[in-house]
Amino acid sequence: MLGWVGLFAGIGAAGTWLARRYALHRQLIDQPGERRSHTEATPRGGGIAIVVALLIAAVALGLRQPLDAPLLAAFVVALVMVAGIGWLDDHRPLSPWWRLLVHGLASALFALAAASVFDSPVLGVGAFVAAMVLTNVWNFMDGINGIAASQAALVAAVLAWVCGGSWGGLGLALAAACVGFLPFNFPKARIFMGDVGSGAIGFALAALAVVASARLGSRSWLILLPLSPFLVDAGLTLLRRVVRGERWWTPHTQHAYQAWARKRGHARVALAYAGAALTASALGLWLSAQSDTLFIACIVTAWYICCAFFWRWLQAERL
Repeated sequence: MLGWVGLFAGIGAAGTWLARRYALHRQLIDQPGERRSHTEATPRGGGIAIVVALLIAAVALGLRQPLDAPLLAAFVVALVMVAGIGWLDDHRPLSPWWRLLVHGLASALFALAAASVFDSPVLGVGAFVAAMVLTNVWNFMDGINGIAASQAALVAAVLAWVCGGSWGGLGLALAAACVGFLPFNFPKARIFMGDVGSGAIGFALAALAVVASARLGSRSWLILLPLSPFLVDAGLTLLRRVVRGERWWTPHTQHAYQAWARKRGHARVALAYAGAALTASALGLWLSAQSDTLFIACIVTAWYICCAFFWRWLQAERL
């Protein structure tokens, strides 16, 4: 296991270094602006290293475990679609509707495969929703140094533990690749993840969440806990923009983590969100020993309500 983790951490680090050289050569640079949280021109596209790590891991696991190969194959094709449209967008900005269309097709492909493999149309519908939501949530939340990669590493490690087997190995590969990427992005960003990375990471986490849900059965509510910092911030911020009649699909700096980072800095906020994810994961570990699904659902709901109040507090910029 240590060798597996070390291998993909190395791929993440080496790939990010190469991606930075490529981005500088091609002038793929994000400039500061009123709709961005950074203050220095920074190359983008480093997330391609994480995508490569995921593809290598998925192919290797599929070859080693033929029974898991069909769903892993669907995952690989869908991941290439999501990462591909992100890669194109990093080179030449595309309409958000084209990205959403490709995300929908990739999500539908994986959802159909999941429904077939697990013989559950309900899980297939859940897979489609999860893939669409998390693919875009990770893109929305990739706005300050280290936050998207650190959250992904933590969530992937938790989901790997729940999934076990081949999908557990894929989760560990994702977590390790994110750790390899982080030194280039935190605490000071020498390269950004870019759409190629954020969308692909969100999609990969959705796939892991689907498999974990199949493993947990009636206790699948627990999957929502490690995802809560991102789901609450992205969901409530998006809802507020829609209610205000704003162009919700355009870039902005209205997320709670962005408001907090303006006062406290990127590193402190990223670490605080990591702490929240770890706390939620510990709560999930305790709840996993409970047998009352209603009790589990109530605790998860209460946690989300608490997170919503904290989101409101952060939006008021009181910390």
